[in-house]
Amino acid sequence: MNAWSAEEFEARLRSLGEQRYHHLHPFNERMHTGLLTEEEFRGWVRNRFYYQMNLPKKDAFILTKLPSREDRRRWIQRIIDHDGRTGDEGGIEKWVRLGEAVGLTREELFDVDTVLPGVRFAVDAYVDFCRQRPWLEAAASALTELFAPDLLSRRIADVQHHYPWIAAEGLEYFRARLTQQPKDIEHLLELVLDNARTAEQQDACVRALEFKCDVLWSLLDAVELAYSKSS
Repeated sequence: MNAWSAEEFEARLRSLGEQRYHHLHPFNERMHTGLLTEEEFRGWVRNRFYYQMNLPKKDAFILTKLPSREDRRRWIQRIIDHDGRTGDEGGIEKWVRLGEAVGLTREELFDVDTVLPGVRFAVDAYVDFCRQRPWLEAAASALTELFAPDLLSRRIADVQHHYPWIAAEGLEYFRARLTQQPKDIEHLLELVLDNARTAEQQDACVRALEFKCDVLWSLLDAVELAYSKSS
């Protein structure tokens, strides 16, 4: 098996997302057509927070393995974007504001004992993947970000339209990610396309992205099973 060209490899990665990213999950489709109950929306926000609060941890594992100082300097911004720093609210705090906008308390969000078992299993598996696998595969798993901006733009518009009970300021997390993600995506593509040069490396990156798509899909499976009355 011969390696793909960079253009072919990127096309393969993008095609995978079009087929397997969680924008196709029935729960997401119902969210964007205004069909979620308040309980369902609240359950998603609460359990998705476990994923959000673990993003800096998985990024820290990848950071320790990146081979160059320049890449580490760029990657560390991901941790800052989510954890924040003094005088600069990060993504985790913005998600807390979303939680409060849907009726959850800070204490409820940070109570990890109430996270659905399926959500915990999926998120912990993702963090462990990034801890154990080579940095190239761990970075490639984050390429789901290629498909996120369109979904985030839709989410802002659709939530404002269909769920007026959610205060607009609660959506600041999604607005912030629209400006943060382009630089993250640029760096990810550089890392993966420049360093996955053999067929074996490219195949490992594809499988890593498939795994991450499964993580996001499994998270929604667990939420839908627990909160959707039709399940």
